Amino acid sequence: MQERELGRSGLRTSSIGLGCMGISFSYATHLSREEGVALIRAALERGVTFFDTAEVYGPFVNEEVVGEALHPFRERVVIATKFGFDIDPGTGQNRGVSSRPDRIRRAVDGSLKRLGIDTIDLLYQHRVDPNVPIEDVAGTVKELITAGKVKHFGMSEPGVQTLRRAHAVQPVTAIQNEYSLWWRAPETNGILQTCDELGIGFVPYSPLGKGFLTGAMSKDTRLPDNDFRSSVPRFSPQAMEKNQAFVDLLRRVADEKDASPAQIALAWLLAQRPYIVPIPGTTKLHRLEENMGAAQVELTQDDLREIEEAASHIQAEGERYAPQHLAMVGREAPPASRVEP
Repeated sequence: MQERELGRSGLRTSSIGLGCMGISFSYATHLSREEGVALIRAALERGVTFFDTAEVYGPFVNEEVVGEALHPFRERVVIATKFGFDIDPGTGQNRGVSSRPDRIRRAVDGSLKRLGIDTIDLLYQHRVDPNVPIEDVAGTVKELITAGKVKHFGMSEPGVQTLRRAHAVQPVTAIQNEYSLWWRAPETNGILQTCDELGIGFVPYSPLGKGFLTGAMSKDTRLPDNDFRSSVPRFSPQAMEKNQAFVDLLRRVADEKDASPAQIALAWLLAQRPYIVPIPGTTKLHRLEENMGAAQVELTQDDLREIEEAASHIQAEGERYAPQHLAMVGREAPPASRVEP
């Protein structure tokens, strides 16, 4: 698989990564530890070198699976993880966002231990903490980089001004935000333009619309209560019926390219910027191979114009998150209490 550089950071990864969350978190069906290790290693065998996890996934369990799978191949891979929540180490209860400096340091030490590594390649703030100035967060990560525990700093779903303030303290290597054909806010909210300007890479999560853009779901799909999408407005039967237009568009192009809707959705993302590296997740080997195949799909300028024209007539139905999760995206951090040199 071809490589890409995340912005101007020097950090190079496979052009498509693997989002590991679903192996043990959020969806109704999880893999056993052995199955998860096997899937991650299958991705590596097929050219994937970029693997994404977080302490909150499980919590903790996902990092352990990723660490076990990749330990023998450490020099060949880029491992990204995230801090940003106050998780009870005994019960695993998530007590809400927290990016206090002491919490960040504890989170990093825990992640290093679970992953079985000496240095985290890319450390994201998972969500902006409205009670902690971003200068304090970026300054703490800067100290961790100096200490050799972290190589690169990333952020997920920040507001533009918060991103700029963080970057002024410790250069941000990558932004991880939701981005796909049915969620294109990064194009209009200033995030992609800021990445262009500052040389920051962009890592789209949910690049397949949390599975919807694969064409495997419909208005008749009934999600179990333990699947987080069951509480997402965009996955109500009425919304899925209207949003089927996105899948129909992808399928039309896919038929022309001898590809699948998922491959067109990923190829479209890859065509948006040379520094974009999507991280689709899956628990199935055939879906993994399908997703990796998107790197070989070439969309011409005519193809991209066709998709753009057709998509301009489709309005996505339903919010992308339930209200309590929607409140945590696009936040701006409070005024600085101190600014790191």
